[in-house]
Amino acid sequence: MKEILVIGSSNTDMVIKTEKLPSPGETILGGTFLLNPGGKGANQAVAATRLGGKVTFVGKRGNDLFGNQTVGLLMREGIDTEFFIKDPELPSGVALITVDSNGENMIVVAPGANANLQPEDLPEEIFDSSRYAILLIQLEIPITTVEYAIKKAKEKGIKAILNPAPAQPLSDEILKNVWALTPNEVEAEALTGVSISDTKTCSRAAAVLRNKGVRNVIVTLGEGGAFVSSDLYSGPIPGIKVDAVDTTAAGDVFNGALAVALAEGKELPEAVKFANKAASISVTRLGAQASAPFRHELD
Repeated sequence: MKEILVIGSSNTDMVIKTEKLPSPGETILGGTFLLNPGGKGANQAVAATRLGGKVTFVGKRGNDLFGNQTVGLLMREGIDTEFFIKDPELPSGVALITVDSNGENMIVVAPGANANLQPEDLPEEIFDSSRYAILLIQLEIPITTVEYAIKKAKEKGIKAILNPAPAQPLSDEILKNVWALTPNEVEAEALTGVSISDTKTCSRAAAVLRNKGVRNVIVTLGEGGAFVSSDLYSGPIPGIKVDAVDTTAAGDVFNGALAVALAEGKELPEAVKFANKAASISVTRLGAQASAPFRHELD
């Protein structure tokens, strides 16, 4: 199996469990406090590794306690961190997360060094199609870096999966180089103007994105599974209903799992089924990286 290249963010997540999410201006007493490794890029790298992928993580961190701790944790997972570099001035990223009794969350991120990952920080050698089958990338790093990486991947024959989160506008230049785009309902609406409510609206939104050059569109729908639009298959792929405890990293686990399945040579519908299964397990647990399942749990 070829390897997976993950370019993206790493954060330290500070999580408080509470009965309900606070309203603006409201102070509430929470319960359990957790300090967890996070960041969409690092989360996806860990998820892919635990599910059997061989992963290289590319990112930027501060020269501080949080950054050093993150490197150690990623290495213990078996992730290649050679290109996870230090920023000489900016701190490592942090996220403040509140999770209510239904597993819903509110998140505020201070990106720190993540916001300074520049195209020149990505060495030519990482775009090696003889080594890497998949590039997995998100939007917690500068958009210029995302655009550069996706273009390089396409030029070199590496399939680029873009998880367009957090939601922001994407240029046609980016979209035309994306092999697979994996928005949730909110992100799909932000990118297309189509409000997602059923299979028909998913199909309409996917058509907008495919007309811009995206080869495969996968709209993630939480416990509803996903909607896939591709040359091979177009339609819904059901999810697995579970009792959710924390949905914080479900999307990241989905994307990491999708990358692994595709790197193993699975066709897209089968890869999405595999990703749905992994995500359904993750929401039954607290934490971001801590919630990512291992391969034997899916098998």
